[in-house]
Amino acid sequence: MTGGTTTTAAGAGTPAIDEQALAESVAFTSDLIRIDTTNRGQGDGVERAAAEYVAERLAEAGVEPLLLEKAPDRTNVVARVPGTDPTAGALLVHGHLDVVPADADEWSVHPFSGEVRDGVVWGRGAVDMKNADAMVLAVVRAWARHGVRPRRDIVLAFTADEEDSAQYGSGFLADQHADLFEGCTEGISESGAYTFHAGDGRRIYPLAAGERGTAWLRLTANGRAGHGSKVNEENAVSRLAAAVTRIGDHRWPVRLAPTVRAALTEMAALYGLPRPVLDEADPAGLTAEVEQLLAAFGRAATLVRPVVRNSSNPTMLDAGYKVNVIPGSATGHIDGRMVPGAEEEFSRTMDELTGPDVDWEFQHREIPLQAPVDSDTYGVLRSALEHFDPDAHVVPYCMSGGTDAKQFSRLGIVGYGFTPLRLPEGFDYNAMFHGVDERVPVEALHFGTRVLDRALRAL
Repeated sequence: MTGGTTTTAAGAGTPAIDEQALAESVAFTSDLIRIDTTNRGQGDGVERAAAEYVAERLAEAGVEPLLLEKAPDRTNVVARVPGTDPTAGALLVHGHLDVVPADADEWSVHPFSGEVRDGVVWGRGAVDMKNADAMVLAVVRAWARHGVRPRRDIVLAFTADEEDSAQYGSGFLADQHADLFEGCTEGISESGAYTFHAGDGRRIYPLAAGERGTAWLRLTANGRAGHGSKVNEENAVSRLAAAVTRIGDHRWPVRLAPTVRAALTEMAALYGLPRPVLDEADPAGLTAEVEQLLAAFGRAATLVRPVVRNSSNPTMLDAGYKVNVIPGSATGHIDGRMVPGAEEEFSRTMDELTGPDVDWEFQHREIPLQAPVDSDTYGVLRSALEHFDPDAHVVPYCMSGGTDAKQFSRLGIVGYGFTPLRLPEGFDYNAMFHGVDERVPVEALHFGTRVLDRALRAL
């Protein structure tokens, strides 16, 4: 990496983030939002313009980017920033460039305006996750200006297609370009280290160290086609509807992954509660204890409640072509999520719930993830947050959804969710994801840029 007249050894206390870096974190967020990278699924997406923008910003800092595509315009950027310790494992820092669709008629501002108003950056991708891409760019460019190098190699990956199957993005990179990630042992990316206001003055920062697995299912019911006026005990629509109802009504048992167990334990301590037992040998007692803890956590229970069990939500149905014709088949789709360690239970339960008249298959499947919460890396990430917010309460967090960390895990890379943002009271961060009027405060970007700089150089 070039761009600085001197080379400074990595160290958390070395000055690097200047006013230019803070300004760039905002400007780059706004610029990237203005580049429409909507991913409509099924291969319908274009990330190339955003990838070229990222590559230009890196090249200006003396970092050599590679642009890689599985299909035209589904562009990824990968670059490596060399560290000072060649014996240390490399660190992957990744973020996606695509965004979900947005209907401009529903928004207060145009979703691709990138408008900065009243100290807030507006637009699709402001939190998911062009803000993180921008902060990473700002940090790397600041290092170049000040001649700062991290301790370990930093591999940067800006990916396509995260908002669908990742087949054009991280999946393609992991499968076809694994050599670019040589030496990477850990990675950091989205959806953790933001301020969660508990409503009682506590500022909680959930630091992600796990993800539920993805299980998108296709259900197919076959039956006997016929006239709508006739009795038909082999009605495919009825069979599908019954199976979908059973799946939607199913109450999954509590299954605690290590990250979730750690979250419940640390949050119990935060709320002055006795250390929980969480005895899996007593399913009824475990369920009762978890429900009691969640009730005691109040608003903060939303950080844990979605990930104490598997889930299966019906999302799509398709059958028939005319009201007086009973079709011979009907299909449905389920968004399933699996907690770490409960994948076999998920499949077995689906066999039971669908029954003999409905077949099911994985349309898209990705494994659950776990990362240790007692690692040096977790400690460094926690410390960086606490340095810039001494009143922070950092707790382990398992994401209910998934990220590109799933694909990169194929390369043996352990992933953490770390996009630091200090958010004001009343700012509903989780509602911003895929929501209307997505936005991020300028001061949150400044905070995140400082924290990222400190963490990446201390890791």
